[in-house]
Amino acid sequence: MHRRLVALFLTITIVVTACGGAVVLETSDDTAPTEDAPTTLPQRDYSIEWSPCPDDEELDCGRLAVPYDYARPDLGDFSLYVVRRPAADPAQRIGSMLVNPGGPGFGGSDVAANAFFYFSPELLNRFDIIGWDPRGTGKSTPAIDCIDDYDKYFGVDSPPNDEAATLALIDLTREYVDACVDRSGEILPYVSTVASATDMDSLRRALGEEKITYFGFSYGSELGATWLSLFPDTVRAAVLDGATDFNSTSFDQSLAQLKGFESQLDAFLAACERRGVSCPIFNDGDPGTFFDELSLQIDAEPIVVRADRTPVTQGVFYTAVAQALYSSTYWSMLERALADAAEGDGSGLLSLYDEYMQCDDDGRCDDTLEAFMAISCLDDPGAESVEEVNANLPIYAAAAKRLGEGWGYGYTCALWPERAPERPTLNGAGAPPVVVIGTTGDAATPLDSTRKAAAALESGVLVIVDAAQHTGYGANACIIEVTDTYLTTLTVPRDELLCAN
Repeated sequence: MHRRLVALFLTITIVVTACGGAVVLETSDDTAPTEDAPTTLPQRDYSIEWSPCPDDEELDCGRLAVPYDYARPDLGDFSLYVVRRPAADPAQRIGSMLVNPGGPGFGGSDVAANAFFYFSPELLNRFDIIGWDPRGTGKSTPAIDCIDDYDKYFGVDSPPNDEAATLALIDLTREYVDACVDRSGEILPYVSTVASATDMDSLRRALGEEKITYFGFSYGSELGATWLSLFPDTVRAAVLDGATDFNSTSFDQSLAQLKGFESQLDAFLAACERRGVSCPIFNDGDPGTFFDELSLQIDAEPIVVRADRTPVTQGVFYTAVAQALYSSTYWSMLERALADAAEGDGSGLLSLYDEYMQCDDDGRCDDTLEAFMAISCLDDPGAESVEEVNANLPIYAAAAKRLGEGWGYGYTCALWPERAPERPTLNGAGAPPVVVIGTTGDAATPLDSTRKAAAALESGVLVIVDAAQHTGYGANACIIEVTDTYLTTLTVPRDELLCAN
């Protein structure tokens, strides 16, 4: 699934609720990141030595060295893990297509390895699919790694019900931030989106492409917009699927996401009501009341599923709900999980929570969420103090009756130890036409935000997909054909074209 992780109170907030000063990394003036993104990269050998991938010899695996800071290449290097799926029809090969699945924090190498799941046969035939794990993520090294026990930091109850609960979150936050600094402090200043976008040009050079194609999903749209704004002359074609309003503030983006998720929650409950008694939470025609009462019940008495796992707290409950709102294909699963929880069985909700957190059944998780926070907070911390976060809480509460009360309880970025310089305005000046895909029922990147993203680009063209899911490519035959035609022939679709079933 292509996802843009959301700043839910149960994830980001739990990790970073704190009242007090941020932990500050010690950096001297001569080693501080400049974040200047040079349009001419330093002279060095940008190359990849390919070899067959250990798990699939049809794929090529390699590594690309890129500097922590392009303006100070002496500070050290990241080793980016890169996977190439060669074009299935070499005689019809167009070139390389860089791909990114979103996050931020998700590694892109899996997209190339599993490209048949993401892309049509036409694209697989015509392009070398190039996926890489952005700096600080996945199998690239060094990678962001803060904690091992996700349940301890993300499974606690949230939003806090009283002062004692708030103080407990404060202590947990300090502990989490300290762990990030202890384990990954050296690289935290150097994992911004601007830096990763500059890495994309290093990849282009290493691949020997004068111009290159890009397909980004969710946050991958923001990464792509950054790249094509910095290096417009190197762009052959670009698709940004599930774009958010990347020139807005993190607060505005968070508020737009809140409204998007609340809208999809309303749609979920309305769909249950229309189905009647076949919906397990129909509740005599009032599934909304069922949902609200269950939330309060879990807040009062969290459900223990396994002795060695976090109980289903209200925070876990809303994380599970958020996971299910990414696509209507999850809705029947959510209905069953909610009905079971009302009977004291929280296993369905815990399973959805684990899927969101990228954890297995035993609570072992990858580092995606840790990378998400490090990149997001570096790019745009938003509120820079606990007091400022608290001042925004009533705005969130007023924006959404079910999800709003707890949505703004995220103090991660207010306490984060690093800040990037001001990011450039993303307008794609000088780039060729860019196709931006928006979906009518997208909770994480609502259509209104995607429309603003397309309008911000000088050559942005919006294509709308009628579907209740996050990102649109693959939802129906129309969007596949329109996108594939653009990428293979550079035929630009009509702006605001609607692709419906």
